[in-house]
Order: sequence, then structure tokens, then C-alpha cells
Amino acid sequence: MPKRKWKDMTARQRTLILVAASIQLSLAATAFTDLARRPAEQVRGRKIAWVPVIMINTIGPIVYFVFGVRRIRKLL
Repeated sequence: MPKRKWKDMTARQRTLILVAASIQLSLAATAFTDLARRPAEQVRGRKIAWVPVIMINTIGPIVYFVFGVRRIRKLL
């Protein structure tokens, strides 16, 4: 199957690609910002080790937020 070029795609396909790219970039930007601002003791493992993980498409930022951030539990 030959590669499809941008001009050969339908408007719906282009829109879906742009939405998916926007979600990916937003998740990555949020994860990188959180990693930079969060103290090292609130991150599981070394902060520098999370950088390549966050760069893995959409799953990387989700993995960072689920497994990389230590949740501080407050007693009420």
C-alpha cells in the first residue's frame, strides 16, 4: 500500500490526525512541565530517566502520571 500524502486525505482524516497530534503534544507538554516543576522526592526514580519515557507517543506521558508521580496522601 503506497503512502498517502496529506493532499490525498479527506478532510475528516486530516482533522483526526490534527486532533490526535494536539492531544499528544498537550500530554507531553503537561508531563514535561510537571516533571520540571515537581521536587525530585515526589518522582519515582531519577527525573532524567523519565524524559525518554515521556517522549514515547501518547502512552509515555500517561505512564509518567500513573507510575512516576508519588502521590502525597493527606490525613483529614
